[in-house]
Amino acid sequence: MNSIFIVLPILIILMFDLGLTLKPSDFVLIAKQPRAMLVGLFGQLVMLPLIAWGVASLFSLPPIFYIGVMLIACCPGGSSSNVFSMLAKGDVALSVSLTAVSSIVTLFTVPLIMQWTTMAAGAAVGVSLPVGNLLIQNVATMLLPIVIGIVVRYYAPVAAGRIERVLSKIAFPALMLLAGVFFVQHYDTIVSNFQLIGLCVGLLLLTAVILAGGMSRLIRLSTKERRTIVIEVGMQNAAQAIALAASPFVFNDGRIAIPAIIYALLMNVILLTYVGVIKHSTFASSS
Repeated sequence: MNSIFIVLPILIILMFDLGLTLKPSDFVLIAKQPRAMLVGLFGQLVMLPLIAWGVASLFSLPPIFYIGVMLIACCPGGSSSNVFSMLAKGDVALSVSLTAVSSIVTLFTVPLIMQWTTMAAGAAVGVSLPVGNLLIQNVATMLLPIVIGIVVRYYAPVAAGRIERVLSKIAFPALMLLAGVFFVQHYDTIVSNFQLIGLCVGLLLLTAVILAGGMSRLIRLSTKERRTIVIEVGMQNAAQAIALAASPFVFNDGRIAIPAIIYALLMNVILLTYVGVIKHSTFASSS
């Protein structure tokens, strides 16, 4: 069975679930919290791809994995970041808005960054990027489900709430199922390259969250905003990266998804540890 028939439905469901949590005011938070929104978007859209480029170059990754690391770095924030922000006692409204806005903005930035990436590294392994197909797939699997979710919430808020409560519970298991399917399909390649890619992706994640936290302190954001920025910059939409890598309409190469699979595993470990440290320090200070 082609894994794309698992990947795309999961991505569509996750994006529809995101849309169910959104309301029009979430898109204008940039006017109410401009510093926090701009720091978060800069961290996701500019800083993270730059770190990915530096780390991938440092490790001299093979072109296929270089493309995969850049792909996960330029994707929007993951839908589970809202839950992580809530657990970390961050600014959930900011988290929702950042995820929503980045999901829209990356419809345009992903093609630009990945076009440059494939031109720089893809020729060596025969990888090219059909930009038109990428745009169409992103609109169909991301923008439309988000818009439909927003419309359902607007016209049927009670039903939307019920649906969202169910879908939110399957988001993380669905992502792990996705990672598991690709792990089985590419077991030999993942095992033989896990140390190299794991070190690269781990360094990418750690550098991103440390710089996001430092940048938030420098701008003097509140503690809640700072926690949310760290989570938003660290938690990327791995499902989208895997969908673009595996799609027969875009890259059509499951190996490009391997960095995203490893990223999905490590980001949950690192950010759950971050949440745990916050909870421990909060409990200790209140004792």
